[in-house]
Amino acid sequence: MPSLEEIREFDTDGRPQKLERWTQRLLTDNRCPTYLSERLGRALVGADEGPFLAFRRDRFHTWLAAQIAADRPWDRVVTDLVSGRGLPTGNPETNFITIAQIDEEINAEQLAGRSVRAFLGQRIDCAQCHDHFFDPRWKQAHFQGLAAFFSPVRFTPLGIDDGIDRPFQVTDHADDTPRVVPPSVPFGSEWLPDKGTTRQRFAAWLTDERNERFDRAIVNRLWGLMFGRPFRAPVDDLPDPGDPATVPLDLIAHDFRDHRRSLKWLVHVIAASRPFRLDSRPNPQARQSSPGEMTSAELRRQEEAWAIFPLIRLRPEQVIGAMLQAGSIKTIDRHSHLFTRARRFFGEQDFVEEYGDLGDDELSEQTGTIPQALLRMNGELARELIQPGLFNATTTIARATVEDNALCLRTCFEVCLGRQPAAEESEVLGEWLTGTRGEQREQAVEDIFWALFNSPEFSWNH
Repeated sequence: MPSLEEIREFDTDGRPQKLERWTQRLLTDNRCPTYLSERLGRALVGADEGPFLAFRRDRFHTWLAAQIAADRPWDRVVTDLVSGRGLPTGNPETNFITIAQIDEEINAEQLAGRSVRAFLGQRIDCAQCHDHFFDPRWKQAHFQGLAAFFSPVRFTPLGIDDGIDRPFQVTDHADDTPRVVPPSVPFGSEWLPDKGTTRQRFAAWLTDERNERFDRAIVNRLWGLMFGRPFRAPVDDLPDPGDPATVPLDLIAHDFRDHRRSLKWLVHVIAASRPFRLDSRPNPQARQSSPGEMTSAELRRQEEAWAIFPLIRLRPEQVIGAMLQAGSIKTIDRHSHLFTRARRFFGEQDFVEEYGDLGDDELSEQTGTIPQALLRMNGELARELIQPGLFNATTTIARATVEDNALCLRTCFEVCLGRQPAAEESEVLGEWLTGTRGEQREQAVEDIFWALFNSPEFSWNH
């Protein structure tokens, strides 16, 4: 949610190529890498607390945000994640490994499944126990071969290390005998180098320029983070490269590879695409039904064809982030007062815990719940943000626009929804402000904020 000062600055910017320049400005804002780190981190280390002492989520997110801010190529970031060594505090990339610690052992199967989902866009967890029932491409032998790359890794007093040469063993259920499975890959075995630790070799295979799945996976995931819905869903069940349904994905992935696998470049390209700049309102020229009608099936068809921006319910931290920013006239960022930043940090934590965290499956479509609606209506933080107060936006707006009801209402809409009110909205809500002064006016502005906070538009994108 942009702040009022950002909206006003954008509106008064009359220079050419405004959207391109503001996109670039957002990419250099520390909020962008921080946000992408939190979102990508869910695919990389999940949303659970992780093992005590062995896992440091805060260090991991800070490290990942720094890599994104520095525009470090994605393949190098992934190489560090998969093959990193050391303590999770001094070498935060190793938290990708330590999150899989179970009973003082690193779970190789968990790392194999997560790596394939996050970096190749494939869900092969079923193959851990048997050949995949619904996808003949993935066999149990494939899963076991991938897990074997992580078998030597250990968490020692000095951190993550590959010093122990321990083979990966499985038990054949047919005769209940153990056997050793060597590291192997399900395709592109010629990309696998001969030298290096098993994890270094696996990282080199993953990020090889010939491995089209690697680039398609991050393009599809980042598309999902920016639209709320991946280009191809589920985000971790992509068809093979060259599938007609994912040709646009293949084209962007190819260019992504040619642009040194820069995540900033990828964000800029997606933001400049036509689908990203579309409205969520149905396109009347694309209707198949009679004028004035729009069936849910047609609406869905337009969304699937990217003819309109998909309507997606906001995630919990997006909802509370928007509420917190709406409660302030000025931008909340790293330059804000320590009290403001602390209020946002702890407010987000408490709200997400009550609202419900989607965890790893954040890109799956979710329906709203009655408790979520009640939390926005009557939650303690929501009340604190809109009630009259010296530092709250409601009081500032009420006092600054006492002689101009139209400006007051316009400011309320810009702060809460990022747009100006429609004529009908101005007519209805404008009456709430008529003849108000002092505390009565502050109460009227508070009521408008409450109505906008609880409108469907506030909790949905676009």
